[in-house]
Amino acid sequence: MNKAILTLGLCAGLFVLSACSSSGTQQGNQRDLTGAMWSASTFMDQALVPGSGITIEFTSDGKVSGSSGCNLYSGVYKTDGNSMIISTPLASTMMACSQEIMDQETAYLKALGEVKTFTATRDQLTLKDAGGKNLMVYEAQSQDLAGTSWEVTGYNNGKQAVTSVLIDTLITAEYGKDGTLSGNSGCNDYSGPYKVSGNKITIGPLVSTRKACAQEIMDQESQYLAALETAATYKIESKALELRTADGALAVNYIKK
Repeated sequence: MNKAILTLGLCAGLFVLSACSSSGTQQGNQRDLTGAMWSASTFMDQALVPGSGITIEFTSDGKVSGSSGCNLYSGVYKTDGNSMIISTPLASTMMACSQEIMDQETAYLKALGEVKTFTATRDQLTLKDAGGKNLMVYEAQSQDLAGTSWEVTGYNNGKQAVTSVLIDTLITAEYGKDGTLSGNSGCNDYSGPYKVSGNKITIGPLVSTRKACAQEIMDQESQYLAALETAATYKIESKALELRTADGALAVNYIKK
């Protein structure tokens, strides 16, 4: 009995410093930061700008990355117990979006540099400033493909280049709960099996109907279907799905329908 009381007392004494964690083991409802894609539900206690999606992902080797609403960002971070430092400025892509989204993005990237502490449970991550104010609250994002529908925004053309979908064409994908991938590849309908294990994915072999369209559409179709069968990993981030090859090259980009 005395040993149990002593152990409890030690844990209580350490809780303020490290949330009673040791060697990466989380107690109670706490969880590790890594191994999850986190999608922001609020920023500065406000809902996100409509049409934007903010995400963050932490790796065990000290890297942080995500979408800031318009662009992708990346950098490094350090933790000590429940303390956190995200080094700024962060690297970022240079796409342009609406002014409202760009203003939110600028404020978000600045706020990441103000993060001092965090709390992470199974379903939620909160980043706070030095005064304990909530900066961002994120929800753990499901990586379950089954039952989801997507539209292609870009694909690898097999010539070491990622290209956008032709104007006035639409390429779709539906990942069925029965393990079947189906959709329209711009001219014809296609289908075939897919399997996932963690973030690993295998697709194919794929079959297609045989309708003829303009040659450039047929070329796009064959390149897209070939790209699908090269996919080795996938990641769902906010409203986007990304397929990559075994060597990390982008295979297909989708946006949620």
